[in-house]
Amino acid sequence: MTDALGWVATTLFVGSYFFRQPALLRLAQMSGAALWIVYGVLISALPVVVANGLVLAAAAWTLIRARTPAAA
Repeated sequence: MTDALGWVATTLFVGSYFFRQPALLRLAQMSGAALWIVYGVLISALPVVVANGLVLAAAAWTLIRARTPAAA
């Protein structure tokens, strides 16, 4: 089960690079990172959790920034 989660996370994350719309790319990256975080917790791998927490935060930040109107 844990291995399957890792493979799904890998597929989702790699597949995100085929999205043309930046918002969909970020959402797919966020989803993949979230799955990797769960995987990292299940296998007790703190580096996997931290690295993907950073990926999740960066993708969320760029998604939010893209949707926020620029200050005049």
